[in-house]
Amino acid sequence: MKLKKESKIRVLENFYSLDYVLFGKPASKVDTCCPVFVEEYISVKGALMSLVIEMYKLVKHSPTPLTEKVESKMLLKMARESATIARKNCKKLVTSEKGRLDVKQDLRESLSKTKKNLNIEKLVQEKIRTKAFSLAVDNLIIGRAITESKKFNKLNTWNGRIVEDAYKILRDNLVECAMNIIENGTDE
Repeated sequence: MKLKKESKIRVLENFYSLDYVLFGKPASKVDTCCPVFVEEYISVKGALMSLVIEMYKLVKHSPTPLTEKVESKMLLKMARESATIARKNCKKLVTSEKGRLDVKQDLRESLSKTKKNLNIEKLVQEKIRTKAFSLAVDNLIIGRAITESKKFNKLNTWNGRIVEDAYKILRDNLVECAMNIIENGTDE
């Protein structure tokens, strides 16, 4: 199945939106001590977008047809707006009762696996940020795909579960790359 023009534009929009969701600006403008972290982040982001294309094909992605031409300036504006919405939505989710319980569970697991002295406050902040980033990426990519697809239930099939599992792995890897960039950044 061939993707519609609007779906291709959505993939590009998501590609740029991920930077705004995770860093608040394009990845190329993030100062870090190790450029290899940015290279890895961009590679993982490309792999994630490739998987999103497969997901869109599977769920018959069908966004509203565009009536005007989308130029790069407009695409970046759309990306910033999408990122703002995703960040706002994830903030609500992280501060919800379920969000707090998930973070506490992640903390318990990390503490039970680690025997050395830890900075608990730093670990808590890291877990909250990781959870928020994961939720924001899901909100941006999956949340929108749900509303713009004709056959979203196709993710419940065998192929769909494989795509979903691969998505989660790449999403977690992307968040980990973003955390490395932030932790090793020169501008916090």
